[in-house]
Amino acid sequence: MKNDRRDFIKKIGTLGGAGILASTPIAVIAGSTKDSIPDHKTPADDKPFTISILQTTDVHCQVQPHDELFWENDKAVFRKTGGYAHLATYLQKERKKNPYSFLIDTGDMFQGSELSVKTTGKAMVPILNALGYDLYLPGNWEVIYYKKAMQTLLGSLNAPKVCANMYHDLGEGKKGELIFPPYYIWNIKGVKIGFIGYTDPLVPLRQSPNYSKGIIYTKPEENLAHYVDVLRNQEQCVYVMVVAHLGLSQQIHLANMEECKGVDYILGGDTHERVRKPIQCKYSKVVEPGAFGSFVGKLDLTIQNGKVIKDHYELVEITANKFRPSKEIAALIKENEKPFEKDLYTIAGYSTIPLYRYFVVENPIDTMILDALKWKVPDMDIVLSNGFRFCPPQTTPDHTGNIPITAAYIYDMFPVDSTVRTGSVTGKQIMDWLEKELHNVFAKDASERFGGWVIKFKGMKVTFNAFAEKGKRVQTVTVANTALDLNKTYKICACERDGDPSDMLCRMRNVANANNTHHTLHSVMRDYLAANSPVTPTPPENADILDAPQTLLTQVTGVDYRFH
Repeated sequence: MKNDRRDFIKKIGTLGGAGILASTPIAVIAGSTKDSIPDHKTPADDKPFTISILQTTDVHCQVQPHDELFWENDKAVFRKTGGYAHLATYLQKERKKNPYSFLIDTGDMFQGSELSVKTTGKAMVPILNALGYDLYLPGNWEVIYYKKAMQTLLGSLNAPKVCANMYHDLGEGKKGELIFPPYYIWNIKGVKIGFIGYTDPLVPLRQSPNYSKGIIYTKPEENLAHYVDVLRNQEQCVYVMVVAHLGLSQQIHLANMEECKGVDYILGGDTHERVRKPIQCKYSKVVEPGAFGSFVGKLDLTIQNGKVIKDHYELVEITANKFRPSKEIAALIKENEKPFEKDLYTIAGYSTIPLYRYFVVENPIDTMILDALKWKVPDMDIVLSNGFRFCPPQTTPDHTGNIPITAAYIYDMFPVDSTVRTGSVTGKQIMDWLEKELHNVFAKDASERFGGWVIKFKGMKVTFNAFAEKGKRVQTVTVANTALDLNKTYKICACERDGDPSDMLCRMRNVANANNTHHTLHSVMRDYLAANSPVTPTPPENADILDAPQTLLTQVTGVDYRFH
């Protein structure tokens, strides 16, 4: 089976769409020594050996190295990291060092870049196959091209897929079969390691509901204990892990639930958190290896007499100057980019300051988006931007001394080119909505959290206590320097979401006079940059957090963890 897979990779043919290269002479990268080792060996003897479980997540189609933000000595520091060609070199070294290596991606591999959008994800397939992954979990964004495309894309990947909480929707609320197998067993030298997969059950709420049409999601705790029992007692797995795309808060919550008893590790994703030291919860340890291909989570398990006697975890930084790019993977990426090269690297404008999106409350990227929306639709009282996490930093100046913003980078900011929608709401609606949105981000009960960071806004100033009681976080709200009038009507602007009701805007319901404009997020940004470049999108503290630093980098509290 393994050898057949390797032979297939050597002979990859074109996968859908003109100009998408899928053939490549990269057997040395895709092939690892482990693949020549049969899964079924003689029973383990008393000599200890080590297996390495390697994890990526939330790469968001960032195939090239990028400027990554690190928080060191209370300030932002940037280093060039990531890129699939650089990742390939690291993987090659690890597989050579330890043939018992197992590579996992835990989701968001098909959304996040212009190359992906232009090819509806197909350009990612040959690259991922070339890297030789052993297991995949669909993330919340795998549905961006809708259910059928998700199935085709994931089905085109050579390695198995797992997910125990995505079912076919038979209509009228009837749940069909699982779309993917619930678990996978890696049998190494007679020792079984079990992996159970769970993606975010809140996908239909977090994203455009049409994306996930035809899919029913369930909570992990509904069947987790069952599959742990199957793996532990029926299959006799000595170690059981959950591969998850739930977000760090939710993964910690799950690891403290009795249903998680028997799970050794949760290898998580979704919130782009960088867990360098495993978070020990009541039943399991939890990790999450950052985003954009900047890191690989490496879990080493030492096995003796058929038992895991030691575990060691580290977060490996894929620094571009440390891991030189694989020539084969670099060539594959270049060939896939070639049909779109002119557009990808066209400069739309410039920024005078670094662009990034890591702060929970405000950041330069969303400040630029809000500035652009307000410029394009000046008669709005308030403009809004979703609290997205995706988009790597852009901090390197070119010959002009300013930081270029390419057409591709606009796609990094907005992978979905949504239509700009306007409408009217009362001050009472705004207040209720603010409390709801802040609760989504900062709820004490992690099960009540979902989505990204704090919604961003311009035209309105809000002071709040993030960690106050539900419904009591907002302290003050002003619009145009005047206190919010609960009975007054305000004009607002944001983007529509595919499948939302016509009277919904940025998860705010019952919006009056809702109307789609002729503008899209991409056209607004291009026009704004053409007229105003270079821009200096300094966060104005329109959202002022009172009980935490304005530079807050994570919503996770109560555990031994910090983002850096």
